[in-house]
Amino acid sequence: MDVTMDGTKQQRRGDTRQRIQDVALELFAEQGYEKTSLREIAERLEVTKAALYYHFKTKEEIIVGIFTDLTKPVEDLIEWGGNQPHTLDTKQELIRRYSRALSEATPLFRFMQENQATVRELQIGDSFKDRMRGLRDIIIDPDAPLADQVRCVSAIFTLHAGMFFLQDLEGDPEDKRAAVLEVAIDLVTQAHQGT
Repeated sequence: MDVTMDGTKQQRRGDTRQRIQDVALELFAEQGYEKTSLREIAERLEVTKAALYYHFKTKEEIIVGIFTDLTKPVEDLIEWGGNQPHTLDTKQELIRRYSRALSEATPLFRFMQENQATVRELQIGDSFKDRMRGLRDIIIDPDAPLADQVRCVSAIFTLHAGMFFLQDLEGDPEDKRAAVLEVAIDLVTQAHQGT
């Protein structure tokens, strides 16, 4: 974020932008992307629509901004993984890091899950597919048997499924995340061992 010499104006602008994104994501989750208006976002923030417009002209700009901010760790992970040897340790670390990235971006991924039709229509849909392909290309061995390639890809989707399907189960969220991570790492390990 750009910061002036005294660190004030640009910092405040960045905070406002973040608040807009947080409130918009809440509203999108509560009532759906299509049913949420910029006016409602401004009202929830207790700002004028013009103040909101200063930062974002459309709902799509807001969701693209959220997507860009929250998936930056995934982009960084793909870049990191692309520069690592194609070993079991690399794959296990990729799964661990992706689990952390998902945990930090849970509201966005819930939005994407609950608004799949909208996501397909917005530019974030293709960007998300590109990121998933990037992870896939790092985690699978193209020469491995197809079943082992499926195990590796399934490890990624195990993390996704755990985020959605275990959220309503009783228990500590961190314990649930650790259990899902254990299963995902087991899948990658089995694939690497050719079992």
